[in-house]
Amino acid sequence: MTTAARLGLAAVLLIAGWDKIGAPARSVMAVEAYQLLPKGAAEIVGYGLPIFEIVIGVLLIVGLLTRLAGIVTGLLMVAFIIGVASAWARGLSIDCGCFGGGGQIDPSQTQYPQTILRDVAFLAMAAWVAVKPPGKLALDTVLGLGGRSDDDRDDTSDDDHAAPDADPKE
Repeated sequence: MTTAARLGLAAVLLIAGWDKIGAPARSVMAVEAYQLLPKGAAEIVGYGLPIFEIVIGVLLIVGLLTRLAGIVTGLLMVAFIIGVASAWARGLSIDCGCFGGGGQIDPSQTQYPQTILRDVAFLAMAAWVAVKPPGKLALDTVLGLGGRSDDDRDDTSDDDHAAPDADPKE
């Protein structure tokens, strides 16, 4: 399950980052459309976000620093949810810019509830990745950095199911 969540989030981040990196000015425009950051900060985020998404996506695909990548992805989703909810609450009519779009759109074209629900689902996946072992196919597992994979666990070997100790008088 963790491997599926990891790979699903990686695909989303890589696609989103790749779509934005090809049109950095459009990415900046999308960030500016939220009207939350000063122009200079919006430019930094607009240019940096695609690279950041690609780096996190690659870490998730290979399963390196998996828990950290899950936490960072979760924080990113929280930021996206807040941004979209803020735009919705303030009556802005913008494309979320999630996959390379962005900017002003007709009010009938906004998809704020769907975008928020989608990002909540991604947040749940990121939380799963952050708290569960990274899975057999993760580099963290191969390197011994992430604990045992879910697939390696045997319910009969958990400490909770261990046989009681022999007579303590011995």
